[in-house]
Order: sequence, then structure tokens, then C-alpha cells
Amino acid sequence: MDWTSNNALKPFRDMEPKSVMDMPLIPSIDPIDIGLGSSEKGNSITAKPRKKTMTSVYLKFFETAPDGKSRRCKFCGQSYSIATATGNLGRHLSNRHPGYDKSGGDAVSNSAPLPIAVSKKSQPQGKVPQVDYDHLNWLLIKWLIVASLPPSTLEEKWLANSYKFLNASIQLWPGEKYKAVFREVFRSMQEDVRASLEHISSKFSITLDFWTSYEQIYYMSVTCQWIDENWSFQKVLLDICHIPHPCGDAEIYHSLVKVIKMYNIENRVLSCTHDNSQSAMHACHTLKEHLDGQKIGPFCYIPCAARTLNLIIDDGLRTTKSVISKIREFVLELNASSEMSEDFIQLTTAYQEGSWKPPLDASARWSGNYQMLDIVRKASKSMDAVIRKYEETLGSRMPLTSTEKNVVSIMHQYLEPFYKTTTNICTNKVPTIGLVLFFMDHISETIAVCRESRHSPDWLKNAAEDMAIKARNYNNQVCNIFTYMTAILDPRIKGELIPESLSSDNYLEEARTHFMRNYSTTHFPSMTSGYSAQEVEDGGSVSFAEEIARKKRRASMSTATDELTQYLSEPPAPIPTDVLEWWKVNSTRYPRLSVMARDFLTVQATSVAPEDLFCSKGDEIEKQRFCMPHDSAQALLCIRSWTQGGIKLKFKSTEIDYERLMELAAAASADNSNAGSEKKQK
Repeated sequence: MDWTSNNALKPFRDMEPKSVMDMPLIPSIDPIDIGLGSSEKGNSITAKPRKKTMTSVYLKFFETAPDGKSRRCKFCGQSYSIATATGNLGRHLSNRHPGYDKSGGDAVSNSAPLPIAVSKKSQPQGKVPQVDYDHLNWLLIKWLIVASLPPSTLEEKWLANSYKFLNASIQLWPGEKYKAVFREVFRSMQEDVRASLEHISSKFSITLDFWTSYEQIYYMSVTCQWIDENWSFQKVLLDICHIPHPCGDAEIYHSLVKVIKMYNIENRVLSCTHDNSQSAMHACHTLKEHLDGQKIGPFCYIPCAARTLNLIIDDGLRTTKSVISKIREFVLELNASSEMSEDFIQLTTAYQEGSWKPPLDASARWSGNYQMLDIVRKASKSMDAVIRKYEETLGSRMPLTSTEKNVVSIMHQYLEPFYKTTTNICTNKVPTIGLVLFFMDHISETIAVCRESRHSPDWLKNAAEDMAIKARNYNNQVCNIFTYMTAILDPRIKGELIPESLSSDNYLEEARTHFMRNYSTTHFPSMTSGYSAQEVEDGGSVSFAEEIARKKRRASMSTATDELTQYLSEPPAPIPTDVLEWWKVNSTRYPRLSVMARDFLTVQATSVAPEDLFCSKGDEIEKQRFCMPHDSAQALLCIRSWTQGGIKLKFKSTEIDYERLMELAAAASADNSNAGSEKKQK
């Protein structure tokens, strides 16, 4: 799903975080010049002149090795001979660990992660400043986030040994320290998310997703969506919740309410899209009763259209699964062999069987399954030729029989509209409720035609019967006044393309009543009176003719408040129209109705991004979630989602400037390379 503005939330951008130069990561350590803060600030902290320190004071920041022949820095692990002058130890502390005298030597080994700091020691001309080895740990933090790897990954001894091979002075944090840093980063960023949502005036839609990890822990993700003032879709992950045993509707409900209250959005949630499970549906029903009891406003919960469509397609594929598995074996072998792939490409060109680009999609999701059917339907000759040539590798079981090919052909023709539908939903910039219901109505018609056709084989009709049951169940759940209002506010759908099951004069009247009651003059006080503030101050002393004119203006204005009627009387916009751009342009024509549209168009037709469900991308997401240990799942997955959405990574309210960190790492690497070259020349 293509979210505008790269999911970068404007409220987060507008917030000006404290730069690293303004606040050290550890309050007890005072860096001289960190130089990694936001470029917007541009100010650096200069060190206050230190009083002369007694020489013996330096020793408490070093620990003596058991053999008594060396001393090791408690901050970075750098070793020095026992005969090294204490003045040199002091210079090490001043250059490498500015502010060391503000922390106690006894507390160093158990301290929180060191601040990202660079010494402000004057460098010789052309000398690149040395990067503190502690920077490596922060770069590893970033790596874990981007790769969705738990902190325990860094406890692998061979990884640590690899770093030691590069530089014996490198000290990785203990595993518990990485976990503590992640927890603190999570708390800091979560507070930013909460503060940002406070400034949003429109309604929110939330979506729920569920999965079970390898530890058999049941999780729920809660994501929030809205449309900002610039008519751009925004979304942010609110939380990853562990649903306690027995993982039923009561546990889901309590976890969901806890998240909503924590972010203080209880009175602004308009809808919830769930994953179609009974537990989630009952939990949403309980939430609706709770919100209705508080008379907060309308609230509706709807099933996920993408999951429903996926289940419908699975019913259709049921009779051809064994054939698809055989084709998939061929494709996997094809992807694994460059020689076989080249032969296949050459043959498809010679036989004019289309253009194919390895590696082919061999996933077990809908996109991969349809690809299997597509290959047999469009490149059957090339496939047979490759199988004959590589019979020793592929085996005699691989060729399809004429009966199997006929089944594939029938199924491919039947499921082609389903593939086009899922492709449209996945690639559409704004898959609104109205558009998705329009597509689902087409799916129902396609199934009905198959069931009624005398040319359809019995095995396909039986599959279509099961598909029809799921389609009807979905339509029954979404057929209500709430989805009707959401659908007609899509200018591409309006009343003309709305499914027949939703088309009702009663719904239209209820929608008009809701609009007039909630989005009419009470929301626009400046238009409730025909008199301006100046006229009131004049005591209303106007001429008789002017009074008549004002009455007529007020009557005209009153009839104009029903913008919904005017909007629906105009023909729908073309299907390719950008819905949000349309409302942005026409909001001046419909000032009240556009406010309602901004609220209702945020309602999500799917609980997950459709491409995550239908395409191979979802395999990677499932793998990451399944392998995530319980002690890291919430913090790591939330932080990853937030940083991808444009929220700055913070530690104790201090922004970590990774661009500056990378510059320092590159500079240090270049400096080390130059030093090595000079040493070799000597």
C-alpha cells in the first residue's frame, strides 16, 4: 500500500527534538563537543576549564590486570603497560572520554551506554578525529533495528571475535545492556508518538493484526491511521501487545482498550478493522458497546476484505493444489540453476511464449500460486522442453499430464479476474472502503456466473459454492449504514457504483441526518448567523430592505448546508482518480462535507497492507515475527516501524544522529587506511 509522504508524519517532523549537542545521553557524563546533534541547532557545548587534577586520581579509572603487567581503561578497554606514566593515562581520559571526572570510577563498569561523543582535542593539519569505539555499539543498534534481529544476536562469540580481529580494543556491550538501551529508546519514541497524536484533530481508524511466535506467544499489533490537513494518508504503529492466555476476546479487548487509553485517542476512534477471527470480532463488539455507553460518537468494526478474498481464493485453488506443487518444484529448480533459466528464457523467446524474468515468484502465497498457473498456461512448450533436457536433474515425475494441463487452463481462466482484483487493490494508492466493496461485488458476480454456467465442471462448481458462502458472509458483515456513508464519500463510487446490497433509500436518509447533525452549522459557528460581529455592535440598526435581503440570504444559506445532496447529484469521478487529491481540490466547494469525508475515508478496508498478504513480501514479515523472542518483540518491532515512518531514534529524549556517526566512521576508516599506507612505505 502506497502511503503518501513516505509515511513521514508531519507532526513528528514539526517537533524539534533536543540535539545530542544539547543533552548528553548519560546525564552523569558531560561530553565536551558531541558534534552529532541535529543540524538545525548548530550550537555546540564548549567545555568549562577544568581545575588541575591530582595525578593519582586517574588510576581509579583503570583496572590492573591479574598478571600485574598492564592497566585497562574501564571505559573502553584500552590497555597500557603498568609502567606507563599516569600523565599519559590522564591524556587518554581527557581525549577519549571527556567528562570522565564527572563520573565515579567505581561506577564505570556498570554504567549505562556511553554517550556518543567526539573529543574536541585540536588535531594536526589533515588529521581526522578519532571515533570513540562506543560508536560501534550504536551502529550495531541501528543494524539490529533495520534487520529486525534481537539483541541476543550480538552475543554470538564469533561475531565478537570478528570485531576483535579488526581491533583488539573494541568492546561490545553485554546483551543485557543492549536490551536496556532498546527499552529506553522505545519509551522515548513512544512518548513522541503519543505527543504527536495529541495535535491531530481528525478521526482515527485502527487496524489489528495477530500472530504467534516460536515461543507460542500470541501477539497483537495495533496500528492507527488518519488523513492529515493536507489530505495525505498517515499511519503509525501504536503498540505490539502480548495477549495473555487463554488469548480470547476478553484478553484482546482489555489489551486494545489499554493501548487506546494510553495514547488518549478513545474519543477519536471511528472504526476498527480486524483479522476476521471470532475472538477479534467479539473483542471489537465489546469495544463498541463500551464506546456507545460513553456516548463518544459513532464507532464501527469491519472484517478484513483482503483476508476474506484470500480465503475465497484458497477455496478455488483447493482442487489444483497438487498440480501447483508439482509446478512449483520445477520453478524452484529453474531459479536455482542459471543454465536452466537461460534455456527457459531462450525457449520462451523462440516459441513466442511471453517475457519471463528469473527468479520467478515461487512463494506459496496467492501471487506465487497464480504464477504457477500462468507458466503452464502461457509457456507450456518451453516448460516441457526444459524438463526433457534436464530429465536427470528434474526426474520423470515433473512433466504434467494432458488432464493436469486442462485443469490448470480452466482454473487460470476462472481465477484471472481474482488476480486482476488483487493486483488493483495492492497497487491502488487509496484502496478505500467504497473501492474495495466495488471489487468484492465483482468477485461475487464472477462466482455466481461460474456456479450457474453449464460449461463449468462439477469440481469447479463445488469449489465455487464454498467461495460463495465466504463472499456472502463478508457482505452480511459490512452491509450497514456506517460502510454506506464511507462508500458514498468516495467520489469514484458515490451512489452509482455502490453494491446493490448497500443501496437503500433508508441508508441515504440516515447518512443525510448524520451529516446535518454532526457536520453542519454546529461545526461552523461563523455561518450560523446572517449577521456579522460588526452588525451586532451596530445594534442591528439596519434598513427594512436590508433586513429582508438578509432573511433571503439566510434562507439560501440554510438550503446550501445540505452539501451531501449536491455532491451526490454530480456524476462519479473516473476510477483512476486520486481520491484524496479530489477532496483537497473540492474541499472549498464542500467545506462541511469534506470534514466528514476526511474522517470516514480513513476507515480501512483491510487490517494489513494487501501486498503483505497476497505477495511474497509477507513471507519475510512472518519470518521476522515468528523468530522474535518475547523480551525484544515489542521494543524492536515498534522502533523499526517508527523509524521507517520518519520518527527520529532517541535515547532518553536525545536524538541519535546516525548520519553524523557514519561520517565519523568513514573518516576514521580513511584515516586508518592512510596511516597503514604510510607505515608500509616507511
